[in-house]
Amino acid sequence: MTTIVIIGAGRGLGAAVARQFGHGGFDVALISRSQDRLDALAAGLTAEGVTAEGVTARGFTADVRDPSALEAALDAATATLGPIEVLQYSPVPQKEFMRPVLDTAPADLAGPIEFSLYGPVTAVRQVLPGMRVLGRGTLLFVNGGSAVRPHPERAGTSIAFAAESAYARMLHETLAPDNVHVGQLIIPGAIVPGDPNTDPAVLARRLWDMHGERKGFRHYAHDLDS
Repeated sequence: MTTIVIIGAGRGLGAAVARQFGHGGFDVALISRSQDRLDALAAGLTAEGVTAEGVTARGFTADVRDPSALEAALDAATATLGPIEVLQYSPVPQKEFMRPVLDTAPADLAGPIEFSLYGPVTAVRQVLPGMRVLGRGTLLFVNGGSAVRPHPERAGTSIAFAAESAYARMLHETLAPDNVHVGQLIIPGAIVPGDPNTDPAVLARRLWDMHGERKGFRHYAHDLDS
């Protein structure tokens, strides 16, 4: 059995993806900054029966802006649960990253770039050797609409998401010969429970299909103008 690691796991999309992949036969590694929240999430998944029949969910603490902590969490997930076949990078950006463009100084970009570029680069470099040993892997990047349509009121995130998108697309092209699929899911606007396009369970199925079908790079939860 192999593992999906969800970086930025929470009670919404992260939990839905954990359910989807857990029921699909994966062990689930959850990474975020709060061990208490991770433990509660893992316990909730167990209570729902997601962890039945040998499927397990465990939480590992790391701040994506701390490369050493993120590397250690990924190593611990591998040692505890087994080889990582799927990595999802989907932490929610912090509010201070979303300053208007004319109010954004160079120093204001350090946090967003650490969060949305250095974090995924660290994570990919840590899990890629194991995927190559497995002979397969999937890297899933989840971003908001500003990744493809910059928003002047959210300058830091727009700039950092664009950098993350460029990095992910280069990986998509470079890693295909290694049987490592790289895909990006763009979610314009908010994740809304009950919405036919952005309900967490709907998005989780989209990510499951992206992993299984391995077609194309960029996918949209819905049209940017809808």
